[in-house]
Amino acid sequence: MKNCRQRNVLKLLLLTASSVGLAPYLAAQAQPPPGTSAVSPNVSQSVDELTSEVRQLKELVLELQRQANDSRAEIMHLRQDLEASRAGGSRGEWPGVDEQSAAHEGAPQQLQQRVTQLEEDQQLLSGKVDEQYQTKLESASKYRVRFSGIVLFNLFSNSGSVDNFDVPMIAQPPGPLDTSGAVGGTMRQSTLGFEVFGPEFLGAHTSGNLNLDFGGGFPMVWNGVDSGLARLRTAALRLDWKNTSLVAGQDQLFISPNEPTSYASLIVPPLAYAGNLWAWTPQIRVEHRLPLSNDATVTLQGGILDPLTGELPPFEWYRVPSTGERSRAPAIAGRVAYSRPFFGHPFTVGASGYYSRQNWGFGRNVNAWAGLMDWNVPLSRKFSLSGLFYRGSALGGLGGAIGRSVVWNADLTMPTSSVLPINAVGGWAQLKYRATPKVEFNAAFGLDNSFAADVLAFGDLGQSYGDPTLTRNLGGFGNVIYRPRSDLLLSLEYRRLKTYNIYDSNWAAGQLNLGMGVLF
Repeated sequence: MKNCRQRNVLKLLLLTASSVGLAPYLAAQAQPPPGTSAVSPNVSQSVDELTSEVRQLKELVLELQRQANDSRAEIMHLRQDLEASRAGGSRGEWPGVDEQSAAHEGAPQQLQQRVTQLEEDQQLLSGKVDEQYQTKLESASKYRVRFSGIVLFNLFSNSGSVDNFDVPMIAQPPGPLDTSGAVGGTMRQSTLGFEVFGPEFLGAHTSGNLNLDFGGGFPMVWNGVDSGLARLRTAALRLDWKNTSLVAGQDQLFISPNEPTSYASLIVPPLAYAGNLWAWTPQIRVEHRLPLSNDATVTLQGGILDPLTGELPPFEWYRVPSTGERSRAPAIAGRVAYSRPFFGHPFTVGASGYYSRQNWGFGRNVNAWAGLMDWNVPLSRKFSLSGLFYRGSALGGLGGAIGRSVVWNADLTMPTSSVLPINAVGGWAQLKYRATPKVEFNAAFGLDNSFAADVLAFGDLGQSYGDPTLTRNLGGFGNVIYRPRSDLLLSLEYRRLKTYNIYDSNWAAGQLNLGMGVLF
């Protein structure tokens, strides 16, 4: 019976593959030439053959389901026999210690082995039937598409005043109507992802991905805060050879590959504007991996990026070039990293560099640059330490200097006004503890520090997008994440923020966040 089931499964898979492979050809052949409406005999014959194969496919599925039911019944019968045999042995009904007794004593073990084998066969058979029965995401082309994401609900309670109620990043002075705290809930941190696997091209596997969330603002409608607008996060095309990859699209910064672990902050990465450089940036990059001994690898990455500056768009519907884009030169970046397995997890250390130019008009050119170091170090099988350190200037487009690139002392339309880049230093670190495969604890801290001399250069006349008086922003959080199943998670997190300005004033705020999500 087992061999019969395996032959049926193999035949089912071959029929499925042949049907799927034939469908695009028949669809193309079914289109009549211009000026004709008749269907050719070859097409009719092909359609009949496909119909016959589909009919056979359905019959095989029914046969497999019948065999699965028979297997379940046989397993139940054998379990009853096994329990009866064990009950008989416990009452002393087995004969004395002789050859016949030894044979009887081995019977329960043989039955148990047979039951186990039948259970494994039944699980394999059910899995194949379920795989064929499940409705797959259909593509307009013949290539496979994968749909994924998370449905995430966040319930939170804030203390103090913050810049963004549900995903706070900066503490602020309280307004005249602010209270000591507030509570709320949101679903807008749910995300959607699509991945398509294309044909081989020049010896490379091609693929593409598209990721969305609902952090694009709020419609001006009744209770609009519960109707977060869909927003593009990343979208990229990939060509992957054995040791080389080419990536083009809007993607995360490859010079800042790590992120703290948090389900309280998805629409903006955790510790953003508190030491975590990030930006979903249009870019083209090349990655090359050099295998070494002992499973070690050196990765070389280099590319060009859109020279973002962090400025707010002046119009809602029309796009104008930013000061970085007006320089007519893309940003350039590179990274080298060493990695190898360590305590069953990847050990990685990387160093990166970044450079771009900004044109603020009237010959006011600014150089933006950064040097970065990132790490992910397993300390044991349960503990790991990850993080990033950076030092740079005019990095508002990457989230540095609390999101600002420069300060100026007068209206930028005046040729006599001056522009000064803001130097900054910062970074973050996270300690992760994997208590069990289902439970992990994370503690992280980050700091973004703008040089006070740059912020104070123009005194009270200093202007910038964002608050020009801010000098330092600290953030930290601790959370526990529990996954009772691989597709279900619960998270409890407390976050603390403290922000300083040039007048030695500071404000503190906190958030307690409960997250519940289903991954798909």
